[in-house]
Amino acid sequence: MKGIVVIVLANILLVMGASARDDVGSYSIDEALSLEQSKEVLGTEVRFYFGDQSHGKVTKRYGEYTSNKKTNAFNKSDKEACQWVFLSAMKALKDRALREGGNAVINIKSNYKRRTSSSSDTFDCGAGAVMAGVTMVGTVVTIN
Repeated sequence: MKGIVVIVLANILLVMGASARDDVGSYSIDEALSLEQSKEVLGTEVRFYFGDQSHGKVTKRYGEYTSNKKTNAFNKSDKEACQWVFLSAMKALKDRALREGGNAVINIKSNYKRRTSSSSDTFDCGAGAVMAGVTMVGTVVTIN
């Protein structure tokens, strides 16, 4: 009896693994940043510049930093999960900027699974049945 249970469980796990998905999609930066929770979490202390967006004169550079975040995607749409995890990644960049003494993060780009995408309009997010993930890379600076 134990042997049959083990075989059945192994087959279930095999089927679940085969059907697991990891869809990579592009989502609107402006839409994610316009959410009320984004405004509350990110505030105005640090400014964010995506891709090649123009910004003020850089007076000091603190370095390039990566924020790799995951979130529970269970019972959420891919868009909802990706916007949430994007906010988490941006909060980590904000916290890093404040820790380093900067007031902006420039040249922000997506780097999901080492696939870099630089855009001022969209970010990349991987979403599956259980998890969603975003990796953002940006340079912490002080600007005028």
